[in-house]
Amino acid sequence: MPTPIERFSQALRQRAIDFGVDLGNDHIERFSNYYELLLKWNPRLHLVAPCSPEEFAVRHMLESLVVLPHLSRGALVIDVGSGAGLPIIPCLIMRDDLRAILIESAPKKAVFLREAFRQLPNAEVHRLLVSRFEDSSTLTGDFVTCRALDRFQHVLPKLIEWAPPSSTLLLFAGPALRKQIEALLPSAQAERIPESEQRFLMIAERGGPLSTHVRVAW
Repeated sequence: MPTPIERFSQALRQRAIDFGVDLGNDHIERFSNYYELLLKWNPRLHLVAPCSPEEFAVRHMLESLVVLPHLSRGALVIDVGSGAGLPIIPCLIMRDDLRAILIESAPKKAVFLREAFRQLPNAEVHRLLVSRFEDSSTLTGDFVTCRALDRFQHVLPKLIEWAPPSSTLLLFAGPALRKQIEALLPSAQAERIPESEQRFLMIAERGGPLSTHVRVAW
């Protein structure tokens, strides 16, 4: 009988083409190591809702990769509310040219993220901030990603205002959040996530001045 890790790896191989992703054996191995680490920590930290290996492969891993075509070469990505590291850790596994700043307010989840960093080939170029985004200074970055936040609709205006003025926001949304993003950012584009009628990746340029702008030293 296949183990959960084997079922996860098989689902990745079988379903990657549906998401336009070309996965090599090294990618599959790194994703499997990440999934194994998450299985170890999830009972204590509740990083993601319980689901089958197949669902995790598609709903969490492959869906995270839909942001990749929008990320320019060598981009600096700010991931807000990283939690289990989605969508940013899968993207970093696929693209070693990317740099990332992860923002996570829960210290225990931050411990997990540091462990996940160790599996990345270029972990030293990434940063982790243990803070709520609204309590941290505005950062310099090319893109802002966010897959889920507590009270997302409530904090969305704050997130948009906080984002670097020259950045592109890549936000995962259901129908209600999509409408709110389009109302706040009329130029936003909605890209339907493969195999879903109700989930979207919202792509929006962040414009306008900010009162605080702090550059991260690398």
